[in-house]
Amino acid sequence: MRRTLALLALATLSAAPAVAQQKPPPAGPASAPAKPPAESYPVSPDAVRHDGVPKGTVTKMPAWTTSKVFPGTERDWWVYVPAQYDGSTSACLAVFQDGSGPVGEKGDIRAPVVFDNLIHQKAMPVTIGVFITPGNDPVKNPPPKPGEKRATPFRPNNRSAEYDVLSDAYARFLLDEVIPELKKTYKITDDPAGRVICGSSSGGICAFTVAWERPDAFRKVVSHVGSFTAIAYRPATATSPMRPGGDLYPALVRRSPPKPLRVFLQDGKNDLDNQFGNWFLANLQMAAAINYANRTADEAPAKGGAAKGASGAKAATPDRYDLKTEWGEGSHNGKHGGAVFADTMRWMWRDYPGVTGAKATAD
Repeated sequence: MRRTLALLALATLSAAPAVAQQKPPPAGPASAPAKPPAESYPVSPDAVRHDGVPKGTVTKMPAWTTSKVFPGTERDWWVYVPAQYDGSTSACLAVFQDGSGPVGEKGDIRAPVVFDNLIHQKAMPVTIGVFITPGNDPVKNPPPKPGEKRATPFRPNNRSAEYDVLSDAYARFLLDEVIPELKKTYKITDDPAGRVICGSSSGGICAFTVAWERPDAFRKVVSHVGSFTAIAYRPATATSPMRPGGDLYPALVRRSPPKPLRVFLQDGKNDLDNQFGNWFLANLQMAAAINYANRTADEAPAKGGAAKGASGAKAATPDRYDLKTEWGEGSHNGKHGGAVFADTMRWMWRDYPGVTGAKATAD
């Protein structure tokens, strides 16, 4: 019986048509990364000139060549003064990294135009703006001569050292050098809630670092496509310890008592993704860390713990971050941040004394 079944099975297999092995299609060239969608944002009405709105002045200052914090560097800087400033009272302060961009009236930010409109509307206080470029060592990186054309844009060579490194150096540059020079001519508030610092990309993480290191001096932060990534990271060597990068910030925020900072983070899903990190993910991590720090600070008293202030000392109520995020589909540029900059300023200054203008269109 077994022999009969075996013969029948063999006969069935022999009669069955052969099934051809399916081979995978030949591998073609690697597909290119998907091209990010074209970005188009409406220009804010507050970013264009209007009749009847007093126009502030923008003055290009003599090149800054005497920094003690960043010796051997030189940089350009501009000062914006609103028409409403009369010197009778102290003005608020806004500082911009990579200042040659936002000081213009045709770029993404158009800060002087936005400030003129919002100050006129009383949607922000009378505010003096300082626009500063990164430092450059002219010996190692000679800038172009007047009329000289180069194949690649000129880039100041001290930008990353000033912006990406986690230290108090740039804060000291502002507080010990720039602001005292500014105060020789203008009355500037010492109230940290009356000072905002703004930046894009590495300038964005720089803005956060200044406020993180010195919340007694700056408590308002605007970061567009901020580089909270490992640009500044250096591995340990035989002569120097490991130097962390900006990707450490989410852990620092989570492990430290909240600071009384108002923070605006903007980024897009198609931002950079390279050896230093994923920019959009890094900004999401920053937002999650800030929300976690607020939540645990609120929960501490209920669990029998002590509320702590920015210094780590016991406080009657815990400090908190005030966070707003603006996520989009964009890539590593200033288009989206510029489109919402006016509303960002409205949100930043919404409860400052003397501000009575309309609220931001998107809270």
